[in-house]
Amino acid sequence: MKFGIIKERKNPPDRRVVFSPSKLKQFKNEYPDAEIVVESSDIRVFSNQSYKDSGFDVLEDMSTCDVLLGVKEVPINALIPNKKYFFFSHTIKKQPYNRDLLLAILDKNIELYDHETIIKENGARLIGFGRYAGIVGAYNGFRAIGLKNKTFNLPKAETLDSQQELISELKKIALPKIKILLTGNGKVAYGAKEMLDAMQIREVSVNQYLNETFDETVYCLADVLDYNKRKDGKVLDNFDFYNHPENYESNFMRFAKVSDFFIAGHFYGNGAPYLFTREDAKSKDFNIKFVADISCDVDGPVASTIKASTIAEPIYGYDPTTEKEVDYHDENAIVVMAVDNLPCELPKDASEGFGEMFLENVIPAFFNNDENGVLARAKMTENGKLTERFSYLQDYIDGKE
Repeated sequence: MKFGIIKERKNPPDRRVVFSPSKLKQFKNEYPDAEIVVESSDIRVFSNQSYKDSGFDVLEDMSTCDVLLGVKEVPINALIPNKKYFFFSHTIKKQPYNRDLLLAILDKNIELYDHETIIKENGARLIGFGRYAGIVGAYNGFRAIGLKNKTFNLPKAETLDSQQELISELKKIALPKIKILLTGNGKVAYGAKEMLDAMQIREVSVNQYLNETFDETVYCLADVLDYNKRKDGKVLDNFDFYNHPENYESNFMRFAKVSDFFIAGHFYGNGAPYLFTREDAKSKDFNIKFVADISCDVDGPVASTIKASTIAEPIYGYDPTTEKEVDYHDENAIVVMAVDNLPCELPKDASEGFGEMFLENVIPAFFNNDENGVLARAKMTENGKLTERFSYLQDYIDGKE
């Protein structure tokens, strides 16, 4: 089987790659029968020469490969028919802007495996860039505080080389005595937590956070049942919330009253209550002044996220009174960082980590007859049709949704 590491062609350019040279070399060492080539790229964070130095051919033509590995969507005109492709297709939620891409994949008889569909039997994601989104998102949130208050000026994350360099910069700053709320229980939240812990910010319990005052900066890691409550008052478990979100309402305002900086690292499921609404943000009790919305669901559960921001312009202001965007220096502004492609700012670390997960969880399936069903679960298209697991997308490709 011949694997190809493809060039990223989407704009704005993405410098990440599925396998760094060192991880690709490890792949070859573990599976010597695999043939692996790399498509030439002048934007990738690792140079063509670094792959050549690791023993790989760097080519312009990928048409002899069986399996093509990329990160972002492949433009329609670059898709090679009759291949197996792995990339983030952004189609599984019926995103209208990529319907034509999925139609082209079916038309060209491509087997598509979306990185988001690579899951365990219980539905847990096996690979992703979530940890790096959390790492960069937390950093960018602190950077926003310094810019707004004009107290410190952190360099942009994209100008630094690694997580360690981000941590090194954060350790230089003097923070005001603030309360930081971090939501989530997955890779994103724990990526952000790594940064807070590296800064030696004290973690406190939900009860302490809500009821005590501190003479130092503290943070609290809150899970879904901390900021949501059942309407009937029963206290069950996370699975009840995931399965029956309609039975819950937000209990977030108790955190908003005492928080200065909110890092949104949660996953938001369809039908779940919004954390805070635009009306909530108007309340005199609403104390949050800074939001690092790593989850970045626009016009969704975090009311101040009225648009995604960009790596070039990562920060904007939200005026809760007018519900409009304002300059983040505005006195009434909630300062929002809502970059939706945060791992792009740390391409080297993100690529190394992604390749490690891909080598551990996906590559073995090609050599053990997919004994754990990883490929079978992830396969979205086959023989010009949707697979049964993804048949829910049929109305989407038929233009009925």
